Amino acid sequence: MNGPYDAVMPLPKAELHLHIEGTLEPELAFPLAARNGVELPYADTEELRKAYQFSDLQSFLDLYYELMAVLRTEQDFADLADAYLARAAEQGVRHAEIFFDPQAHAARGVEMGTVVEGLWRALGRSEAVHGVSTQLIMCFLRDESAESAMETLEAARPYLDRIVGVGLDSAEVGHPPVKFREVYEAAAALGLRRVAHAGEEGPPSYIAEALDVLGVERVDHGLRCVEDPALVERLVRERVPLTVCPLSNVRLRTVDVLADHPLPAMLDAGLLCTVNSDDPAYFGGYVGDNFLAVRDALGLSRERLRELARNSFVASFLDDDEERRARYLAEVEAYEFAP
Repeated sequence: MNGPYDAVMPLPKAELHLHIEGTLEPELAFPLAARNGVELPYADTEELRKAYQFSDLQSFLDLYYELMAVLRTEQDFADLADAYLARAAEQGVRHAEIFFDPQAHAARGVEMGTVVEGLWRALGRSEAVHGVSTQLIMCFLRDESAESAMETLEAARPYLDRIVGVGLDSAEVGHPPVKFREVYEAAAALGLRRVAHAGEEGPPSYIAEALDVLGVERVDHGLRCVEDPALVERLVRERVPLTVCPLSNVRLRTVDVLADHPLPAMLDAGLLCTVNSDDPAYFGGYVGDNFLAVRDALGLSRERLRELARNSFVASFLDDDEERRARYLAEVEAYEFAP
């Protein structure tokens, strides 16, 4: 380590664990609220940002869902996605696989089509405008019923040309993956890729269950796998990617301080880890900020950072465009860190 690298770490990378609703910055929330006649219970952006202090996952989710009230129209979702893509591009993101939560919007009367069409206004032109290729992953809320998840999948049928996969997020504890066996089987039959949050607050057994019962191809978070050596061995053997979100883990108290994060040990064990931002507006930084944070707190070398970037493209759902994946990987190898 010979001193600072880049201001925002523009090392080419893919972001694979990003909730678009979690990119809602206070500076955008207030204009959207004004546009839609929504009154926020905060005097200004400074007061709202002070509310971004969380004791656990649930305390975050309470604010996260409250602020979604400002998202009403296709233009709102387009503006939200455009703002994220601009920031991501500045931080080296070349490909983004973006989560969205249709159930949270449907509960407010916002239909699937409004969300997907709005997001696609930005995603459809992202490569031309931002230089970022994109894919869209629809997540089910695990603290809602399995029946609601199935209804959501049915509602998405007209938009499956723009949705590459399904995921599972929200409150983990008490909502094991097996609850969603049938909807994941239905998603697989439709040819959708499958991921799921597991092993963030939930036990290591949830990770194994997501693999065995839901057939997931990637595990989101997966942090608690380190508590089960046999599971670690399996994840290494099967090359199952883990989409790790370091700043999120600290903000939600999964890890007390970043210096204690198990990421170096996970990489040393041979796990296919990637670094992502999760809900960056709430957790203190976008993906380049996460790279900088783990570099500084964990002493990761330049080659280890390059490994994380390489892993992100290997773990991406670019299977139908191997030429693109190869091009991105070549960019990673050619990247020169600032002195």
